[in-house]
Amino acid sequence: MEIILTTAEIRAILQGCQQTLRVVGSSKDYRLIQSSPYFSTTNDVYINDAVNVLGEVIGAINEVEQVTQHKGCK
Repeated sequence: MEIILTTAEIRAILQGCQQTLRVVGSSKDYRLIQSSPYFSTTNDVYINDAVNVLGEVIGAINEVEQVTQHKGCK
């Protein structure tokens, strides 16, 4: 079964994920967990890294839309 999403829906989902990660990352409990000497990830990534990556993906989607719309105007 293929899931069909519009570009606007994809962007909204990614922005929602980004905002959710920001909320989690700013919570006191998460900050305590992350500051533990036992907290470790394979690639030393943190929630803020995921927020930044989602921002880049959203930006790339916006860029594709702008270029595509611009070419359609010619």
